[in-house]
Amino acid sequence: MNDTPLSKGDRTRQTILEAAYQLFLEQGYTATSMRQIAERVGLAVGGIYNHFPGKEAIFSELILERHPYRQVLPILLATPAEDVETFVRSAAQAMVDELGRRPDFIKLMLIELVEFKGHNMPKVLEQVVPEIAPIIQKFSQQGNLRSDLPPVVLFRAFLGLFFSYYMTELMIADSPLASTQAHAFDHFVEIFLHGILTNKSAPLNG
Repeated sequence: MNDTPLSKGDRTRQTILEAAYQLFLEQGYTATSMRQIAERVGLAVGGIYNHFPGKEAIFSELILERHPYRQVLPILLATPAEDVETFVRSAAQAMVDELGRRPDFIKLMLIELVEFKGHNMPKVLEQVVPEIAPIIQKFSQQGNLRSDLPPVVLFRAFLGLFFSYYMTELMIADSPLASTQAHAFDHFVEIFLHGILTNKSAPLNG
């Protein structure tokens, strides 16, 4: 652990990042101006430019520093992997619980996807890919896993399970559908593990 005190410049930089982060979450990236960030920090606008060339540079640093994978990967790595089903159920539940505690993660990702069209994701992947290798290995070592599916694709599908569940939970939270969704998470996991067809060889039109 690095206990070296931050310099005054580094402290100011972190204060700018935190102020921008809160404004982006409150009102979105486009609606946030450099002037608003400066006012929240208590600096002149020129003071912000001493640390960042512009608003996009601030967001790019935030997405790298606070991307959800920093919380998600340790959870996945710590999840027991006695078999695929145990791992999927335990890891997915742990991830949903973590995201429930940090709804700002979803807002951050939506800004990245909607307003930046995923522009910053290649930089994130440069950091993530080496770290997810042990998790992918957990998938590939399971004897009852389908051999025709690449482990990386399985991992992507697993992340899709997690995000699709959480996003749809947000969508129906205040609707009458919410009361009909008891054990919905278990059903999502069941579909991921075993599919939706009772007879996979049945033709589409019966």
